[in-house]
Formats: sequence, C-alpha cells, structure tokens
Amino acid sequence: MIQVNNISKCFGQKKALDSVSLSIPDGTIYGLLGPNGAGKTTLIRILTGITMPDTGEALLDSHRITLDDARLIGYMPEERGLYKKMKVGEQLTYLARLRGMSSHEAEQEMNQWLQRFDISSWKYKKIEELSKGMAQKVQFISTVIHRPEILILDEPFSGFDPVNTQQIRNEIIALNQAGTTIILSTHNMESVESLCQQISLINHGQIVLQGEVAEIKDRFKDNIFTADLLVDGAVKHLSVRKQPDQTNNQLLEQLSLQGQILNFTEHKPSMNDIFIRVVTQK
Repeated sequence: MIQVNNISKCFGQKKALDSVSLSIPDGTIYGLLGPNGAGKTTLIRILTGITMPDTGEALLDSHRITLDDARLIGYMPEERGLYKKMKVGEQLTYLARLRGMSSHEAEQEMNQWLQRFDISSWKYKKIEELSKGMAQKVQFISTVIHRPEILILDEPFSGFDPVNTQQIRNEIIALNQAGTTIILSTHNMESVESLCQQISLINHGQIVLQGEVAEIKDRFKDNIFTADLLVDGAVKHLSVRKQPDQTNNQLLEQLSLQGQILNFTEHKPSMNDIFIRVVTQK
C-alpha cells in the first residue's frame, strides 16, 4: 500500500501541496485528478523520489519511499523523454538495464512488447523517425518493460487516436489484473469512470474530493430520473426530480397515472460533471 501522510511542498511563495493525505491500496487503479497547476505532478514527483516534501511523508508498505524503491516503480511523465537519436531497440534495452534487468531479460522483454504492439519493424528506427503516436507507444513500453509493481501514468492517452487509446487501455487493465498497482493522472474523465476504482481530486494543493468512484457518483446524484411513457400510442420522454420525502415507488405511481411506464432510470452525474462542479464551486 502507498500511504501519503500530510505532505506539504512549497516552491518559493507558492504552496504546491497543502497537507495532502491519501491511501492507495495494492492492486487498484487509482485516479489522481485535478486541474492544471493543482499539485498532481508535484505529488507524483514526491512518490517517485524525484522531489522531497517539506513536511509529511510518503510510505510504501509502511516504510518511507526511497530511491531504492524506484526500481519497483514505472513512471511515464506527461512531458515525454526519449532520446531522439537512439534506435527504438537500443532505447528500450538501455532503460530496462537502468532498472536492473540483465541484457538477456531486457532483450526478451522488449521483443515481447514490440510483438504485442505489432511494431517489431520499428526496432531499428530512430525515435526521431517516429510519429508522435508511435513514439508514445515506445514511451509506454519503456515505462513497463522492467515489470514494475507500481505504475504511474500521467496523461497516458495523450496523442493517441481512438484505436491506439483502446489498445493502451487494454494493456493497463491487463497489467492491473496481473497485480500491478496503477496511479492514473488524467483529465479524461471517461477513462476515470471506466478504469479507476478510487480517486483523489486535488485543487489548489489540497484534496477536495476523495473516495470510490461509484460512491462519489452516488453522493453527487440529485434525485433526477428519466422515464419513457407510452401515452396514447406515442412514447413520451420525461425527466423528473424526486422530492426529498418521496420514495421511488411513489414516484413510479405518480408517473403511471400519465401512461404506461416503459423505462425508468435514475440519472447519476458523470465524473466530468462532478469534476467541474467541485473545481468551480466557491
């Protein structure tokens, strides 16, 4: 488990993080959300040992995260960092070796990933010869090639078309099912809804929303229901708000007086709606 306890971090007069605490259980996909400049990247850099907090601590399995723990972590930053003059194969094996893999292990793992993405022909191409999307795939492979126990992905779908986005999404799910703990930092709320079990939303350096995705959506529902009624041979679509003292059955009875109920569904806000509501509230 990753445990963040009351972490604060300042850069000059700017407080990037203000007493942030959160827990990330093993084997989960955890969403780290927030608008630009909220403090997400600073927190990620602390988790990876790149930056030290001013106060508080980040723990991995009850001990402070150290540089020695870096080999357990795969980190794909939003600002990609590949060596443009190196060939794909050289790049991947070099980065894998830096993470402690032997030459044989690195070569074997690289070939498996290139075959998995059907890009074995890129092995001898220089990074500068690749399109942005192709380079993104290489960056993803470089992040997971050493089989990290913890994977931190900052905007992993940026630059991908829908087909490649789905491929990366499938790989994230497969890695998680194999036991990898994944921290997903993204503005793509659709990905949050489909991938994450839990989230923390940071705004102005503070946690403003936290919990399981399903529970949060339930918490923000506003008692609005949609219904399809058959009235005089025609289908009528309605959106109605249930009164605070009204039960679902009472609302159904009320609607049944207007026509035959074909469909009755409770509307729950999307994570995108919730994100906007929380971040923009005064």
